[in-house]
Amino acid sequence: MKIEIKNVNKVINKVEILKDVSANLESGKIYGFVGINGSGKTMLMRCICGLILPSLGEVSIDGEIIGKDIDFPRSVGVLIENPGIIPYYNGFENLKEISSIKGKVSDDRIREVLEEVGLDPDDKRKVRKYSLGMKQKLGIALAFLENPDLIIIDEPYNALDTASREKLTKMIMNAKNRGALVIVSCHDQNIIDNIADEIVEIENGEIINVKTAIVQ
Repeated sequence: MKIEIKNVNKVINKVEILKDVSANLESGKIYGFVGINGSGKTMLMRCICGLILPSLGEVSIDGEIIGKDIDFPRSVGVLIENPGIIPYYNGFENLKEISSIKGKVSDDRIREVLEEVGLDPDDKRKVRKYSLGMKQKLGIALAFLENPDLIIIDEPYNALDTASREKLTKMIMNAKNRGALVIVSCHDQNIIDNIADEIVEIENGEIINVKTAIVQ
């Protein structure tokens, strides 16, 4: 997979959120997006996965332009802000409902990914009774469920304890090793330094630097 971001601008309420952003991303790599709140990281992620369209410029996936040739990347898992979960379903039922859209995964895979993030697939509690950390884990499970070619996760380490952070890092590395393209943002520079192949620094809606991570 190759993602081309070409001269992307995004204006909302006359405020320029993204300013002439260009970048090339490729499969088998982890890209760490870093920047302070309001820098444009999340907006750029939304553009890449088709949740919003640029005001100017374009994002293409393997030559297909989002918003023109395709509405969304053909194989993508996303966690941006609050995960889209059904509060009156339990964790397994939520993943079952999402997976029914494409019919690509088995019940065994649902159980597997729940266990990977540290949730009990047999827990019958409704999601509305989940803690913040449990909801975050379920959102991560949703993003990884179908083993997508593109994974976009925005601050996925939030609300996770140390053991859960280690589990997430393992999932991210496994996704990279099977050839996925992973985009992850995180305020913890140590985490980004340890998992990312390329660190994309974003400031005031612009990519100001792209560098190879020191620790691999």
